[in-house]
Amino acid sequence: MGRNIYPVVFSKSGGTCMSVAYVFPGQGSQYVGMGKDLYESSALAKSMYDRADDLFQVPFSRICFEGPEEELKQTRNTQPAIFIQSVVLVRLMRNTLPAMAAGHSLGEYSALTAAGALTFEDGLKLVRLRGELMQQAGAEHPGTMAAVIGLDGKTITEICAEASAAGIVQPANFNSPGQVVLSGSVSGVRRAMELSKTRGAKFVKELIVSGAFHSPLMESAAAGLRAGLEKTDFRDASFPVYANVTARPEQKAGNIRSLLLEQLTCPVRWEESIQAMAAAGAASFIEIGPGKILQGLVKRIAPAVKTAGRDKFADIGGEEEGK
Repeated sequence: MGRNIYPVVFSKSGGTCMSVAYVFPGQGSQYVGMGKDLYESSALAKSMYDRADDLFQVPFSRICFEGPEEELKQTRNTQPAIFIQSVVLVRLMRNTLPAMAAGHSLGEYSALTAAGALTFEDGLKLVRLRGELMQQAGAEHPGTMAAVIGLDGKTITEICAEASAAGIVQPANFNSPGQVVLSGSVSGVRRAMELSKTRGAKFVKELIVSGAFHSPLMESAAAGLRAGLEKTDFRDASFPVYANVTARPEQKAGNIRSLLLEQLTCPVRWEESIQAMAAAGAASFIEIGPGKILQGLVKRIAPAVKTAGRDKFADIGGEEEGK
């Protein structure tokens, strides 16, 4: 399938809306029923879901539309499910070309596909591989994650360094001011939770997850993902995509490939990414995909910007194929 089957979104005037940024959600935003209205309302959406089902001989459409929830929550299914819906939505949106984009963890693959760095099929194959490898790594090297609210990133980093005497632990997501997610071994994370409470955290909660994502416990997935990335054809992105690992804009194909590998075990620097995008002129952030998680994070990071979401067919004004 050629690269132009799922092209980047263009503005009707042929120009670029320099104040608009697209953001794409990651794992945790899924819900049973996601994408069903897109499938039923759009021939393009139906063809993309059907193509995904055929490509892997897995009924992603049924899992998305009907569940059960436990099946949808499996990492190997969750990641393709969110990716497909996000890319379908961006393909149906024809009014604006963003000035820039970013995606939270898995969402970075959606952002890169929207920017033309990956085709729909190549992105889907990588996301499916990534999900399988991460689920396997979580089974082979059990760990956990925890949310900490009320401490800054510097303090959390210091806490993780101290807690590492008990086991592997590091920041996984710098989500917004005062909201950080930790990841690592059970002993390391729980020690960091204890230290966070003593340092004045307002809220500390261990999360129910299938693996210690964005930590060294995902290292066993790296070889498989590296092989998948190396055999995938990347192109330069048509607009800047802010990388999770660096919080800086990236467009070069080679750099994108290496940063996606690093992302597997490195923290998601979401707060810095949104700050950098706002500083670069983004005044409106549109979350494209299931849920509203990123809209809340963006408003806490950059209160002056506007936020909106595109999750349902009605959210895109019933547009299809640019009509």
